[in-house]
Amino acid sequence: MTLAEYMGICLMHPEHGYYSTRDPLGAGGDFITAPEISQMFGELIGLSLAQSWLNQRINGPVALVELGPGRGTLMADMLRATRGVPGFHDSVQVHLVEASAHLRQVQEATLKGHVVTWHDSVESLPDLPLLVVANEFFDALPIRQVVRKGDAWCERAVGLREGQLVIGLNEATVIPALAHRLEDTRDGDIVEFSPVAQMVAGGIGARIKARGGAALIIDYGDWRAQGDTFQAVQGHKSVDPLASPGQADLTAHVDFEALAQATPSRHSRLTTQGVFLERLGITARAQALAVSLQGDALDAHVAAHRRLTDPSEMGTLFKVMGFYPDGGYPPPGLEP
Repeated sequence: MTLAEYMGICLMHPEHGYYSTRDPLGAGGDFITAPEISQMFGELIGLSLAQSWLNQRINGPVALVELGPGRGTLMADMLRATRGVPGFHDSVQVHLVEASAHLRQVQEATLKGHVVTWHDSVESLPDLPLLVVANEFFDALPIRQVVRKGDAWCERAVGLREGQLVIGLNEATVIPALAHRLEDTRDGDIVEFSPVAQMVAGGIGARIKARGGAALIIDYGDWRAQGDTFQAVQGHKSVDPLASPGQADLTAHVDFEALAQATPSRHSRLTTQGVFLERLGITARAQALAVSLQGDALDAHVAAHRRLTDPSEMGTLFKVMGFYPDGGYPPPGLEP
């Protein structure tokens, strides 16, 4: 099977899939995401999207959407931070795109008191202006990996050899969608691409172009993907992606150029997470929160701020890109 098929089965199989059977987040899980590190992350994301709503003067209902909402922590922080934005909560409808029944239960508990609609995919989102956040969502979408051979590509696939899963190569074939990658690669180079990610970005962008709104995509990766970034994490450590199917988180770096090419809407410049959060005022917010803290709580707060923004932590590895309609402006924190 292709690497994309392997990822899809391992992550979302209804009985044995990684996301279908557990809460993977936090100290007791396999990894931690920015919303779980500090409330400041979700607060600033919410205010950025609310300001986009104000700037566009959107009338009527609007869908506030999170793709892959984890425990619901990010959405909870967004809703709390935006309570003071006049008219915002009267207009927004909360929609979560989450395929895992287990995580939906966790999200329901986190967002108790809010009316929430869940979706299996972006296709069923309402025909409304969209305010979308996708934090560490695209990195978990299945990727295809190909190895250049002349002007063609050999796709990497997962097979069985002597009872063990191994990665091999299919026969070389021409892939028109990768014609532009012949310019910056040589024989033997690996290129990753995700048709699913491009489809999702295109669908979200089409809604924003037609109805208005904005999207914030936050993930690790870069403008153009090259090399093997397929990885597995279990117990906060890197492990062999083939060793324990369904027991580890499988991800790959996001190719932001491909998402930008897929959306019919406008897109912002790619910006590092640290710069994005600093532009939104995270340092001032951190200082305000620190006033009431001391001891271990203050140390943890300072460490969280550093982890989110420092170039040696998440500040540079994670990138942010925004979608917005023609004639509009990117969400605050980003540039055209």
